[in-house]
Amino acid sequence: MKKRLALLLSTTLAAGILTAGAITASAEDYSDYTIRIYSNSNSTERTTWLIHEAEDAGFSISIDDNSVISGDTAAIQAANENKDGDIIFGLNEVRWGQLIGGDYENLKVLDWTPSWAEEVGAYAYPDKAYGLVIQNVLMLYRNDELGTNGEELHFQHWADIVDCGYPWYRQNKVGGTTNANINSAILYAFTDPESEAGGISLDGWKTLWNYCANGKFSADDTYKYGFDPLNNGDVAVSTFYSSSLYGKIDAAAESSDNPLLGTLEPENWALVDIDDGTYYIAEYIGVLDKEGRTEEQTEAVKAFAEWFGSAEVQAAWGEEFDSFPCNEVAADELYPDGIPEIYTLKNFSLEKVEGTDMTYAEYVGAHTSEWTNIMTNLGFYWADASATPEEPDWENLDWATLTQAAAE
Repeated sequence: MKKRLALLLSTTLAAGILTAGAITASAEDYSDYTIRIYSNSNSTERTTWLIHEAEDAGFSISIDDNSVISGDTAAIQAANENKDGDIIFGLNEVRWGQLIGGDYENLKVLDWTPSWAEEVGAYAYPDKAYGLVIQNVLMLYRNDELGTNGEELHFQHWADIVDCGYPWYRQNKVGGTTNANINSAILYAFTDPESEAGGISLDGWKTLWNYCANGKFSADDTYKYGFDPLNNGDVAVSTFYSSSLYGKIDAAAESSDNPLLGTLEPENWALVDIDDGTYYIAEYIGVLDKEGRTEEQTEAVKAFAEWFGSAEVQAAWGEEFDSFPCNEVAADELYPDGIPEIYTLKNFSLEKVEGTDMTYAEYVGAHTSEWTNIMTNLGFYWADASATPEEPDWENLDWATLTQAAAE
C-alpha cells in the first residue's frame, strides 16, 4: 500500500503538489523548547517517525511510545496526573468531549485556530481541537473456499454476525480502543435510554454474550485485532480497524499460506454489506495550557500543532501508516483516483439516538464506563477456553451493581 501511495504521490508532485516524504520545515527553529506530547496514536514506529520529522522541521518533542502509555485512557490519565503536557493528539470524540468539557481537573485546552481549520470539515471543536485521522471498524469476510464460497453477506446490523452461519472471530479482552469500537458497533441496534442496563436492552447484552460464546478466539497475540485469523482462514468473518488494513493485506502472504489478496480491488475477500454502516471515530489535536510556560514557548507549541495537522504532514503521516486524514486536501493528495470504499461507509456514530438529544458517539460516551463495568463484572471476553464462565441468569441480574466498578 505504501508503495502504491508513493507512486500516486510522486505523480502529484509533478503537478506541483507537495507530497509525503518531502515535508517542509517550519519557518523558525523552535528546538530550544522541548514540547511534551501525550497520545494513544503512539506505536513505536509512529513515535520514531514523528520525533525524526519534527526535528527536521525545527521542533524538539518528547512523546512516549506504547510500551509506556497504551490506549486513550492511559494517555489522558497520564497527562492529567503529570500536568506537564503541551499537546494531546489522538483519542476520539468521546474523550475530546470530556476533555473540552472540563472533566479532567488538570487539563485545559487553549483557544487555537490553525490555518487549515477549514480543511477538516465537520471534524472540529471550533477554537479548541481539530481532526487529524478518521478511523472506523470494519467487518470483513472471505468469499473463497475458506469463507462463503462466493455468497455475499448482507446484514441489517452489526449484531447480525451471530446469525451469519459462518465461523467468526471475536476479540479476547474488554479493554482497548478497537475492542470498544467493535462493542459499540454491535450494541448500536439495542439502544434503550430507559434501560437500567447501561442504556442497552437485555437483548443487546444477550447478543453480545452470544458473540463471545460462539466466536473463535485465542489468547495468542496474533488474534489481537482480527486480521490474522481471517488471513489464515481460521474464520470466515472477522473485524478489523480501517487504519493499516491495506498495508496488512499487502503483506498478508508473509504470515499465511492462504492469504487475503488484493487491496483496492479485493480478490478473495469483501466488506460485509451492513445497512447501518459502521462506527467511526476521529482523532484530534489540541494545545494544552501548561503552568509556567512562557508566551514564546506557547508559540512553539502552537507552531508544532499547525505543522503536524497541515495537509502536507498529514499526507505524509497517512502514506506512512495507512491512515486516512481528516484534512480533505491531504486525502485528495493520497487518493487522487477516489476515496477507498472503507472510508465511504455510512457513519452511524453521528446518528441521533431515538429518545435522546445525543448522537450515538455521545451516547457511547455517556455509557461507556457502565458498559465496561458490565462486561468486566459478568466475565465477557474470556481468553482461556478452560475458564469459560456460565451464561448469566439474564432475568435476575442486579444492574445497579453491575454498572459499577467491581470492588477491589
